[in-house]
Amino acid sequence: MKEVSICLSSEWMGQRSITRSMAQGQKPSSLPMDCCGVVACSMQRRAQFKEHYRCVAFDFRGQGQSEVTRSGYDMETLYEDAIALIEQLGCAPCHFLGLSMGGFIGLRLAARHPELLRSLILLETTADPEPTENVAKYKQLTFVARWFGLGLVVDRVMPVMFGRTFLGDPVRALERREWRQRMSGNHRLGITRATTGVITRQGIESEIDKITVPTLILVGDEDVAVPPDHSQRLHEHIAGSCLEIIPRAGHTSTVEEPTAVNGAITNFLGSL
Repeated sequence: MKEVSICLSSEWMGQRSITRSMAQGQKPSSLPMDCCGVVACSMQRRAQFKEHYRCVAFDFRGQGQSEVTRSGYDMETLYEDAIALIEQLGCAPCHFLGLSMGGFIGLRLAARHPELLRSLILLETTADPEPTENVAKYKQLTFVARWFGLGLVVDRVMPVMFGRTFLGDPVRALERREWRQRMSGNHRLGITRATTGVITRQGIESEIDKITVPTLILVGDEDVAVPPDHSQRLHEHIAGSCLEIIPRAGHTSTVEEPTAVNGAITNFLGSL
């Protein structure tokens, strides 16, 4: 096994937390954590990486089963959380993989603490703040979810999280039902605080020119939450980066087209 770790980070549909695993006395070298989003999606889809790398997948605060704290959902605090995690587990330098929110954190790590990373893998993410036209819509969804329940907003969130191909494929109806259930099962306070952190985040466009670690950028061609032009801008500003567009995928390409995503990641890691 290579003496290097892959840290997986993403958004809000996961199963298990850093805090719970540590509390149960598991050694950091074998933390079996599911990510707070859907990066690598399942233990089966991560298996090809686990054969060669130590994989550490984590939930941000308030998401999955991590603790719902009263504060600390801004990107700067989450960035500091990630630094503490990498250092505590002795993962540095690691391959850091982040989807959406996870990418917001990965960009900060790469720009400010390159010594912690061996490479950076970004999926469906951006260095920009949330577009103004989205803020009011997402705030409304957050309000409804907080006070009336996540079940009322799932049908409006699904087209944000997934592309039209996945949503329209009759063969994948059971998968769509599973993801609706996962979304509805999130902690109302935790997820609304986390979402508020996303939609009020500060952009870091001025910092990404500093990134020098090897970087892979992936984005679904049907992503409406963070359209491909954001990834194109990242590619233009991160020297030596690689950009791949994933066909037939939206904002959650790790679920929608896992074979293509894992293939791109495998090829990238093999090139280093």
